[in-house]
Amino acid sequence: MGNIFGRKRRTRVTEQDRAVLQLKQQRDKLKQYQKRITLQLEKERNLAKQLLKDGKKEKALLLLKKKRYQDQLLDKTENQISNLEHMAMSIEDVERIMDETQEAIEYQREIDEMLAGSLTQEDEDAVLAELEAITQGDLDLPEVPDESQPEVPEAAEGEPGQERGRQRKKQEREMLAV
Repeated sequence: MGNIFGRKRRTRVTEQDRAVLQLKQQRDKLKQYQKRITLQLEKERNLAKQLLKDGKKEKALLLLKKKRYQDQLLDKTENQISNLEHMAMSIEDVERIMDETQEAIEYQREIDEMLAGSLTQEDEDAVLAELEAITQGDLDLPEVPDESQPEVPEAAEGEPGQERGRQRKKQEREMLAV
């Protein structure tokens, strides 16, 4: 409600904004010029046809030469329009990259502030507890031997005591492998 009687903030127009605007204005002017030339080319082509019908071949030839020159101008304006659009896109890409970089810098500052000690005691306790849980989890795991166990040849069938022993050893190896 305080903004009703207060002055509105003036938007800041940067040099980049002005440059983009100028590029777009030049592009629009070139497109208008291109339309004008296209219409003129059509008129001159029709006039050249009329001159040929009337038997004025030299004047028709002169008009067609002029038309050819204007065709070349039309091609040049198309190239200029393409270049201007590319330049405008490049400036917009640079602005986008600069915005992303600024966001990354702000994010880094937030992290720096957190690390500099702006964490509350409660937050620090939570971080230390999490660190302790992670290190305790690593300590609780048994160490697995790096060496592979030698293979024991299978005994002949028939002795049940040996069969149970083999099954037990096989289970132990599977448990250690996990």
